[in-house]
Amino acid sequence: MDTQGNGGIVVVGSGVVGLTTAVVLAERGRRVRVWTREAAERTTSAVAGALWWPYHIEPKASARRWALRSLEVYRELAGRPEETGVRLVEGAMGEVDPADVEGWTAGRLPALRRAAAHEHPARNAVWARLPLIDMAVHLPWLRARLLRAGGTVEERTVSDLGAVDAPVVVNCAGLGARDLVGDTSVRPVRGQLVVVENPGVDTWLVSTAPDGELTYFFPQPGQLLLGGTSEDGVSSLEPDPAQAEAIVRRCAALRPEVAGARILAHRVGLRPARPAVRLERQALPGGRTVVHHYGHGGAGVTVAWGCAEEAAALAASS
Repeated sequence: MDTQGNGGIVVVGSGVVGLTTAVVLAERGRRVRVWTREAAERTTSAVAGALWWPYHIEPKASARRWALRSLEVYRELAGRPEETGVRLVEGAMGEVDPADVEGWTAGRLPALRRAAAHEHPARNAVWARLPLIDMAVHLPWLRARLLRAGGTVEERTVSDLGAVDAPVVVNCAGLGARDLVGDTSVRPVRGQLVVVENPGVDTWLVSTAPDGELTYFFPQPGQLLLGGTSEDGVSSLEPDPAQAEAIVRRCAALRPEVAGARILAHRVGLRPARPAVRLERQALPGGRTVVHHYGHGGAGVTVAWGCAEEAAALAASS
């Protein structure tokens, strides 16, 4: 039963965090409206590589808890990959301490082991079977799940949370929170990737150089995503040809067959980074409430379900 009055709850933002939060609320019986400046297919989430891993997100302890809860959900969704876009795929994560990973995952990754030398060039690397999400399928599926639960989605720009006609507002504006609530600690971290025809790669790989330079490839249905970049404070959405060439070159050094793969597309997204995720309740004038829920950096997909459940609890207790 929705106890929030006729206005229900408005979730601002339709990236993976916003849609997942709206789904959780709607499936708990709340009247939910999503207000979004742009359709989910045009958000940063739509261009995410979307491998489950708590990448560049603080606070670490909370992020790991959210990630493990999300892992449970993604494993269930992986039973219907064509519908949900979620698959469990094996691959190698470099520059991580296997003992540390074993510690924080607490046995939740049964296939976890130290990567062999031929599987990853790094001295410290793990081999694991992790959720890999095809966002072109997953975001529309989330939206459809929300609609089935009675929620709605409207394309409308929000410039003032205080003017939203709902007793509870959940602010999932991501990078937009910088202007929406004046949070200058939110900053863009630019990511670029190259989409190529898959030459037969069926495992993923992530490697981080000492200078922070990223190299990764993620097999998705019918294509291979090559990455990447992590440019703090850079907000250009234009693909850089030189960066694209460097990305292909680095990936080809690890999998030579990538060098001749036909390029299908170039993608650029701006990760909504913040020193720590903002997940808190704040009073609005007139006895109304806003739940701030943004700043997930490059790990929005990874923590979406765990974080959404905590945000929904805050909204429900308002």
